[in-house]
Amino acid sequence: MVTLVIQAGGESRRMGRNKALVSFLGRPLVQHVIERLRPLADEVLITTNQPAGLESLSVPLVADVFPGQGALGGLYTAVWAAKYPVVAVVACDMPFASLDLLQFQIDVLVQQNQDVVIPGSEEGWEPLHCVYRKPTCLPQIKAALVQGQKRLISWFPNVNVRYLQGNEVRRYDPLGIAFRNINTPEELQQAEVLARKLA
Repeated sequence: MVTLVIQAGGESRRMGRNKALVSFLGRPLVQHVIERLRPLADEVLITTNQPAGLESLSVPLVADVFPGQGALGGLYTAVWAAKYPVVAVVACDMPFASLDLLQFQIDVLVQQNQDVVIPGSEEGWEPLHCVYRKPTCLPQIKAALVQGQKRLISWFPNVNVRYLQGNEVRRYDPLGIAFRNINTPEELQQAEVLARKLA
């Protein structure tokens, strides 16, 4: 049983408005991401401190448990709110997030008894295209918050982490676009052009 959590808690400074609600191919970006990944999950949630405009999506909205704690606080909220022990966490501004790659991550987590399965690229590790085991991860994330940690992966040394890279990632993301995120109106336009080509 899997919970999918879409993180919509960023400040969207460079976009100039709530990224979750910008129009992508005619519908809110966050709705596009949910529809793309919904087949993975038995439960779907959105974490956000800006619920205005998101209520119409008919998806439960969850505010930060520890407000003002940045991305790590948002990750804690995502894992805490999940009903199920396997939690897939994805950023709301990743229109090409990979259903197939996330399913592979879930399979690895379950079959290899891992606590975190995180993919990587030349840009680094991707904690917001990641799968977490709630019972083992939640206390470690909380401990990191109590210690004043800010980095999303600061607590990884305390759990079993499976790192995916190279061919394992390319098998499910051959175009190398799964982790592409949208921060500016220009990037939004470019992503829409690419999405139309791939449709």
